[in-house]
Amino acid sequence: MASMLNPGTTARLERSCGPAASDWMRVAPSGAGLERVEARFAGHAFDPHRHDTYAIGFTLEGVQCFRYRGAPQRSRPGRAFVIHPDEVHDGHAGTGDGFRYRIMYLEPGALRDAMGAAGAPLPFVRESGWYHRALASAIASALEDLERPLEELQRDQILVGLADALGAADPSLPRRRVASRHWRAVARARELIDAQVAAGVGSAALEAATGLTRYAVARHFRACLGTSPYRYLVMRRLDRARALIRAGVPLAEAALASGFTDQSHMTRQFKKAYGLSPGRWALICDTGSHQGPAAPLGERT
Repeated sequence: MASMLNPGTTARLERSCGPAASDWMRVAPSGAGLERVEARFAGHAFDPHRHDTYAIGFTLEGVQCFRYRGAPQRSRPGRAFVIHPDEVHDGHAGTGDGFRYRIMYLEPGALRDAMGAAGAPLPFVRESGWYHRALASAIASALEDLERPLEELQRDQILVGLADALGAADPSLPRRRVASRHWRAVARARELIDAQVAAGVGSAALEAATGLTRYAVARHFRACLGTSPYRYLVMRRLDRARALIRAGVPLAEAALASGFTDQSHMTRQFKKAYGLSPGRWALICDTGSHQGPAAPLGERT
């Protein structure tokens, strides 16, 4: 599990054998303080090494084995793992089928900023591989889409989710609570997002409008409205896309006009929100608009 954040790290990691033909690594577009990777290895992956970031991820396929803090670890599909900065670890497959995983490399400074607690220690998760529901959910959300660069509000959402979940997984840290809800600040943030759905809103703009840090905006937005600023923005884009599609605008054009990078991006978000593709949704809506009133139950065939 080599960090890609520091130039030359990969080159310094010597493998005890050459890569298998099925070994591969895919690095997602990076965000400030955060790098995301998906990789697969058939056998030996990495010799013992350490890096200056958190390595947080989950196993997708196979049995992922590594030695960490003096003990062997085995991670199976769906299992989350956290490796702390400056801790020696290695990596190899636990079976002949190899293993595949997704991982992020998170700079401690970025995590501290998202925690929003000056002077507080960084969270420490004692068990490297286990099932912790809140943290597993935060990790899965952070590693969901590796195809596109992170928007600023999306990055803020990821970091806040990780900071809160890592903090909850460390029993030595006090539980975080939003003492009071800044309704007025959240209203300003919401108005700004509503006014710039297609173009999107930067974190600095939300800070200027609300007087809060970007991470405080994210926490108070969720406390007041039950969702994050980024998720709220995505849903407003989907509202616009649906209106355009119903008006006969082609899917690709509707996606771009609504602020999505392309049609596939819109489709993934559409299915996540509504459970069906925009094309199928459009077909159902079009079919329904041409039908007359529903027949009484006894008359249906």
